[in-house]
Amino acid sequence: MDALSIAAASGMRARMESLDMLANNLANSGAAGFKADREQYNTYMDEGSWGLESNSALPVVETKWTDFSQGTITPTGNSADIALTGNGFLTVTGPNGPLYTRNGNLKLAADGSIQTQEGYTIPRKDGKPIKIDATKPFEITPEGMVRQAGQDVEQLPLANFDNPQQLTKLGNSYFQQADPKTNAAKPALSLQVHQGKLETSNVSAAEAAVRMVSILRQFESMQKALVLAGEMNRRSVEEVAKVTG
Repeated sequence: MDALSIAAASGMRARMESLDMLANNLANSGAAGFKADREQYNTYMDEGSWGLESNSALPVVETKWTDFSQGTITPTGNSADIALTGNGFLTVTGPNGPLYTRNGNLKLAADGSIQTQEGYTIPRKDGKPIKIDATKPFEITPEGMVRQAGQDVEQLPLANFDNPQQLTKLGNSYFQQADPKTNAAKPALSLQVHQGKLETSNVSAAEAAVRMVSILRQFESMQKALVLAGEMNRRSVEEVAKVTG
Protein backbone atom coordinates (compact mmCIF):
# COMPACT_ATOMS: atom_id res chain seq x y z
CA MET A 1 0.00 0.00 0.00
CA ASP A 2 1.34 3.44 -0.90
CA ALA A 3 2.05 6.20 1.61
CA LEU A 4 -0.95 8.35 0.56
CA SER A 5 -3.40 5.47 1.02
CA ILE A 6 -1.94 4.54 4.40
CA ALA A 7 -2.07 8.13 5.69
CA ALA A 8 -5.66 8.58 4.44
CA ALA A 9 -6.78 5.27 5.97
CA SER A 10 -5.10 6.13 9.28
CA GLY A 11 -6.81 9.52 9.31
CA MET A 12 -10.20 7.94 8.55
CA ARG A 13 -9.75 5.50 11.43
CA ALA A 14 -8.87 8.34 13.82
CA ARG A 15 -11.97 10.30 12.74
CA MET A 16 -14.16 7.25 13.24
CA GLU A 17 -12.87 6.98 16.82
CA SER A 18 -13.67 10.67 17.33
CA LEU A 19 -17.18 10.20 15.91
CA ASP A 20 -17.83 7.33 18.33
CA MET A 21 -16.66 9.51 21.21
CA LEU A 22 -18.80 12.49 20.13
CA ALA A 23 -21.84 10.25 19.68
CA ASN A 24 -21.41 9.00 23.26
CA ASN A 25 -21.06 12.58 24.52
CA LEU A 26 -24.25 13.63 22.74
CA ALA A 27 -26.13 10.57 24.00
CA ASN A 28 -25.23 11.56 27.59
CA SER A 29 -25.68 15.32 27.26
CA GLY A 30 -28.80 15.08 29.43
CA ALA A 31 -27.27 12.81 32.08
CA ALA A 32 -26.62 14.48 35.45
CA GLY A 33 -22.94 14.64 36.38
CA PHE A 34 -21.72 13.25 33.05
CA LYS A 35 -18.21 14.35 32.05
CA ALA A 36 -17.36 14.69 28.38
CA ASP A 37 -14.63 12.70 26.67
CA ARG A 38 -12.06 14.57 24.60
CA GLU A 39 -9.36 13.45 22.19
CA GLN A 40 -5.91 14.66 21.28
CA TYR A 41 -4.64 14.13 17.76
CA ASN A 42 -1.01 13.50 16.96
CA THR A 43 1.14 11.85 14.33
CA TYR A 44 2.76 8.46 14.75
CA MET A 45 6.12 7.95 13.09
CA ASP A 46 5.90 4.58 11.40
CA GLU A 47 9.16 2.64 11.18
CA GLY A 48 8.34 0.35 8.33
CA SER A 49 5.69 -1.79 9.97
CA TRP A 50 3.26 -0.67 7.26
CA GLY A 51 5.73 -1.42 4.47
CA LEU A 52 6.79 2.18 3.93
CA GLU A 53 10.27 3.01 2.72
CA SER A 54 10.99 5.48 5.53
CA ASN A 55 9.46 6.94 8.65
CA SER A 56 6.07 8.40 7.79
CA ALA A 57 3.72 10.50 9.92
CA LEU A 58 0.38 8.76 10.37
CA PRO A 59 -2.49 10.75 11.96
CA VAL A 60 -3.94 8.99 15.02
CA VAL A 61 -5.89 9.79 18.18
CA GLU A 62 -2.93 9.82 20.58
CA THR A 63 -4.87 10.07 23.82
CA LYS A 64 -8.42 10.21 25.10
CA TRP A 65 -9.09 12.15 28.27
CA THR A 66 -12.04 13.13 30.42
CA ASP A 67 -13.08 16.75 30.76
CA PHE A 68 -13.83 17.23 34.47
CA SER A 69 -14.90 20.87 34.13
CA GLN A 70 -17.89 22.00 36.15
CA GLY A 71 -21.41 21.49 34.81
CA THR A 72 -24.30 23.88 35.38
CA ILE A 73 -26.10 23.68 38.74
CA THR A 74 -29.89 23.46 38.39
CA PRO A 75 -32.56 23.31 41.14
CA THR A 76 -34.79 20.22 41.24
CA GLY A 77 -36.89 20.73 44.37
CA ASN A 78 -36.04 17.18 45.47
CA SER A 79 -34.31 17.16 48.86
CA ALA A 80 -32.56 13.87 48.03
CA ASP A 81 -30.75 15.44 45.08
CA ILE A 82 -27.31 16.95 45.55
CA ALA A 83 -25.02 18.89 43.25
CA LEU A 84 -21.27 19.13 43.74
CA THR A 85 -19.09 22.14 43.01
CA GLY A 86 -15.33 21.96 43.09
CA ASN A 87 -12.96 19.06 42.56
CA GLY A 88 -14.05 15.65 43.75
CA PHE A 89 -16.69 12.93 43.71
CA LEU A 90 -19.36 11.30 45.81
CA THR A 91 -18.34 7.78 46.86
CA VAL A 92 -20.92 5.01 46.50
CA THR A 93 -20.79 1.27 47.17
CA GLY A 94 -20.77 -0.51 43.82
CA PRO A 95 -21.17 -4.23 43.13
CA ASN A 96 -17.39 -4.76 43.16
CA GLY A 97 -16.17 -2.02 45.46
CA PRO A 98 -16.28 1.77 45.70
CA LEU A 99 -17.39 3.85 42.73
CA TYR A 100 -17.17 7.60 42.30
CA THR A 101 -19.67 9.90 40.67
CA ARG A 102 -20.77 13.50 40.17
CA ASN A 103 -24.36 12.38 39.60
CA GLY A 104 -26.23 13.40 42.75
CA ASN A 105 -29.64 12.13 41.64
CA LEU A 106 -30.25 10.19 44.86
CA LYS A 107 -33.27 8.57 46.52
CA LEU A 108 -34.39 7.27 49.90
CA ALA A 109 -35.07 3.55 50.13
CA ALA A 110 -37.81 2.10 52.32
CA ASP A 111 -35.23 1.22 55.00
CA GLY A 112 -34.01 4.83 55.10
CA SER A 113 -30.75 4.25 53.24
CA ILE A 114 -29.61 6.92 50.81
CA GLN A 115 -29.06 5.36 47.40
CA THR A 116 -28.30 6.18 43.79
CA GLN A 117 -30.93 5.49 41.15
CA GLU A 118 -29.15 2.20 40.44
CA GLY A 119 -29.58 1.16 44.08
CA TYR A 120 -25.97 1.72 45.18
CA THR A 121 -25.81 2.84 48.81
CA ILE A 122 -23.80 5.74 50.23
CA PRO A 123 -21.35 4.30 52.78
CA ARG A 124 -20.49 5.48 56.27
CA LYS A 125 -16.92 5.42 57.50
CA ASP A 126 -17.40 1.80 58.61
CA GLY A 127 -18.70 0.82 55.17
CA LYS A 128 -22.32 0.33 56.22
CA PRO A 129 -25.03 2.36 54.39
CA ILE A 130 -25.96 5.81 55.63
CA LYS A 131 -29.53 5.58 56.95
CA ILE A 132 -32.05 8.15 58.16
CA ASP A 133 -35.73 8.17 59.09
CA ALA A 134 -37.41 8.16 55.68
CA THR A 135 -40.61 9.63 57.17
CA LYS A 136 -38.96 12.83 58.40
CA PRO A 137 -37.27 15.74 56.59
CA PHE A 138 -33.52 15.95 56.52
CA GLU A 139 -30.85 18.35 55.37
CA ILE A 140 -27.40 18.10 53.86
CA THR A 141 -24.99 20.91 54.68
CA PRO A 142 -22.59 22.48 52.16
CA GLU A 143 -19.82 20.46 53.83
CA GLY A 144 -21.73 17.22 53.12
CA MET A 145 -23.02 16.48 56.63
CA VAL A 146 -26.39 14.68 56.66
CA ARG A 147 -28.55 16.10 59.48
CA GLN A 148 -31.96 15.17 60.82
CA ALA A 149 -33.94 16.57 63.73
CA GLY A 150 -31.10 18.97 64.46
CA GLN A 151 -28.57 16.16 64.87
CA ASP A 152 -25.61 15.14 62.74
CA VAL A 153 -26.20 11.69 61.21
CA GLU A 154 -23.18 11.05 59.00
CA GLN A 155 -20.75 12.82 56.70
CA LEU A 156 -21.17 12.07 52.99
CA PRO A 157 -18.04 10.31 51.68
CA LEU A 158 -16.54 12.92 49.36
CA ALA A 159 -13.32 11.88 47.63
CA ASN A 160 -10.72 13.47 45.40
CA PHE A 161 -7.68 12.18 43.51
CA ASP A 162 -4.28 13.57 42.65
CA ASN A 163 -4.79 12.44 39.07
CA PRO A 164 -8.47 12.01 38.13
CA GLN A 165 -7.42 11.09 34.57
CA GLN A 166 -6.24 7.72 35.90
CA LEU A 167 -9.81 6.80 36.88
CA THR A 168 -11.59 4.28 34.70
CA LYS A 169 -14.81 5.64 33.23
CA LEU A 170 -17.85 3.37 33.56
CA GLY A 171 -21.45 3.76 32.48
CA ASN A 172 -24.08 5.95 34.19
CA SER A 173 -21.52 8.64 35.12
CA TYR A 174 -19.52 6.34 37.41
CA PHE A 175 -15.74 6.14 37.76
CA GLN A 176 -13.56 3.45 39.29
CA GLN A 177 -9.99 3.47 40.61
CA ALA A 178 -7.72 1.82 38.09
CA ASP A 179 -4.86 1.53 40.58
CA PRO A 180 -5.66 2.43 44.22
CA LYS A 181 -1.98 2.09 45.18
CA THR A 182 -0.74 4.90 42.93
CA ASN A 183 -3.89 7.04 42.87
CA ALA A 184 -5.53 6.58 46.26
CA ALA A 185 -8.72 8.42 47.17
CA LYS A 186 -8.35 11.26 49.65
CA PRO A 187 -10.86 13.64 51.29
CA ALA A 188 -12.25 16.31 48.95
CA LEU A 189 -11.65 19.34 51.13
CA SER A 190 -12.73 21.98 48.61
CA LEU A 191 -15.91 20.23 47.47
CA GLN A 192 -19.24 21.88 48.27
CA VAL A 193 -22.62 20.17 48.36
CA HIS A 194 -25.87 21.83 47.23
CA GLN A 195 -29.04 20.06 48.38
CA GLY A 196 -32.08 20.03 46.11
CA LYS A 197 -29.97 20.64 43.01
CA LEU A 198 -28.17 18.65 40.31
CA GLU A 199 -25.06 19.25 38.26
CA THR A 200 -25.87 18.88 34.58
CA SER A 201 -23.61 17.25 32.02
CA ASN A 202 -20.73 19.45 30.87
CA VAL A 203 -21.37 18.43 27.26
CA SER A 204 -22.34 21.32 25.00
CA ALA A 205 -24.71 19.72 22.52
CA ALA A 206 -24.28 22.58 20.05
CA GLU A 207 -20.48 22.41 20.21
CA ALA A 208 -20.50 18.62 19.85
CA ALA A 209 -22.80 18.84 16.82
CA VAL A 210 -20.52 21.40 15.14
CA ARG A 211 -17.45 19.25 15.82
CA MET A 212 -19.24 16.21 14.46
CA VAL A 213 -19.99 18.00 11.18
CA SER A 214 -16.35 19.12 10.96
CA ILE A 215 -15.02 15.61 11.58
CA LEU A 216 -17.46 14.17 9.02
CA ARG A 217 -16.11 16.60 6.43
CA GLN A 218 -12.53 15.61 7.32
CA PHE A 219 -13.50 11.96 6.97
CA GLU A 220 -15.03 12.60 3.54
CA SER A 221 -11.88 14.44 2.40
CA MET A 222 -9.68 11.52 3.46
CA GLN A 223 -12.07 9.10 1.82
CA LYS A 224 -11.70 11.03 -1.44
CA ALA A 225 -7.91 10.98 -1.02
CA LEU A 226 -8.05 7.21 -0.59
CA VAL A 227 -10.12 6.84 -3.75
CA LEU A 228 -7.72 9.16 -5.61
CA ALA A 229 -4.74 7.14 -4.45
CA GLY A 230 -6.39 3.97 -5.71
CA GLU A 231 -7.08 5.59 -9.06
CA MET A 232 -3.48 6.79 -9.33
CA ASN A 233 -2.21 3.29 -8.54
CA ARG A 234 -4.52 1.79 -11.15
CA ARG A 235 -3.32 4.21 -13.81
CA SER A 236 0.30 3.55 -12.87
CA VAL A 237 -0.20 -0.17 -13.37
CA GLU A 238 -1.91 0.43 -16.71
CA GLU A 239 0.87 2.73 -17.93
CA VAL A 240 3.53 0.22 -16.92
CA ALA A 241 1.61 -2.47 -18.74
CA LYS A 242 1.53 -0.33 -21.89
CA VAL A 243 5.26 0.37 -21.78
CA THR A 244 6.24 -3.24 -21.17
CA GLY A 245 3.60 -4.69 -23.47
